[in-house]
Amino acid sequence: MSCVAVIDIGSNSIKVLVASRPASGQITALQSKTLDVRISKGISQSIPELSEDGMLRGLAAIQELLADAAPFAPDKIILVATSAVRDATNGDDFRIRVKTATGHEIRILSGDEEANLIGRGLTCDPALAELRDFYVFDLGGGSLECLAFRDRQIEQAISLKLGCVRLTERFFKDVAGPLQQTEANALAVHVRDELKRSAFRFAIVAPAAVFTGGSMTSVRAIKGARHGRKLEEAPAIIGIDTMNHLLDELAPLTLEERKAVPGMPTARADVFPAALITMLTVADYAHVDRFHHSLHNLRWGLAAETLEKL
Repeated sequence: MSCVAVIDIGSNSIKVLVASRPASGQITALQSKTLDVRISKGISQSIPELSEDGMLRGLAAIQELLADAAPFAPDKIILVATSAVRDATNGDDFRIRVKTATGHEIRILSGDEEANLIGRGLTCDPALAELRDFYVFDLGGGSLECLAFRDRQIEQAISLKLGCVRLTERFFKDVAGPLQQTEANALAVHVRDELKRSAFRFAIVAPAAVFTGGSMTSVRAIKGARHGRKLEEAPAIIGIDTMNHLLDELAPLTLEERKAVPGMPTARADVFPAALITMLTVADYAHVDRFHHSLHNLRWGLAAETLEKL
C-alpha cells in the first residue's frame, strides 16, 4: 500500500500529513500533526522578509515533522510552502537552508495552485460528499483562498492577501490589549473592498459554504470545549451567530485573557480577533449564514494528487 508524507509550511503553522489509499479507495490519514511556529512575522511590511528566528523555528519544525513521518517509510515526501515563503524576499535563502539540512526541496505554491489543491483536498472529506455546489474559503496567516464548486468541480479559485497575521500587523497597533472598534471596522472595510475588487464572482443566492484552516478550527475547538467535547466531536456546522457572539466575548479581553479561553490555541490568540472579523466579513459579503468546517484541505489535496501518480 503506497504512502506519502506532505509537509505544509504555512505562515502560522507547519503541518504534516502521512496518508495512504487502501483498497477501499478512500484516502486515510496515518499521521497528522501541527506545530504553531509562525515564520511569517513581518509579512505585512512593504518588503516582507523572514526573520532569522522565524527561519530557525521553521527549520526545527520541519525536522521534527520529518522525524515523525519517518517510521511510516513514505514512498514520497513532499514539502510545500505558501504565502510567507512565497512573498518573502529571502524565501530562497530559507529553501536552501532546508535543502542543506534535510535533503528535501521545498515546492513554492502559487496562489492559484494553493487554492486548487485546497479544493482537491475538500473532495476527500466524506462528511461533504453530499455537497454539489458550494463555496470554499481557507484562511491562513498570509492569504485567504476563495473557491466556488459547481457539481463538485472547481469553477473559480483565487488567492487574496487577507491572511490573519498580515491583517493583524497592518491594522492592530496593540495586540496585547482589547480590540479597538475603530481598528476592527477598518479591517472589515479593507476585507470587503478586497473581495469587491477581486475577480471572484459571488452568487446572489449563496450555495453552501465550507471553511478550512486553523482559524475556523479554533472556533470549533472553543465551541467544543464549552460543551466538554474534543475538536472532532464538536458540531462541524458553525453558525454566523455563534461567531458573532464569540467576537463580542473576546473583544474586551486582553491577549493574556484570550489565551485563557478554553479551547483557544495560545499561539493564535493574538491574531484570532482579526481572523474572526475576516471570516465574518466574508460571510456577510457572500450572504452566508453558516459554514461547514473541514480538516481536509491543502495537505489532503497534495496527498490525493501524489497517490494517484504512485
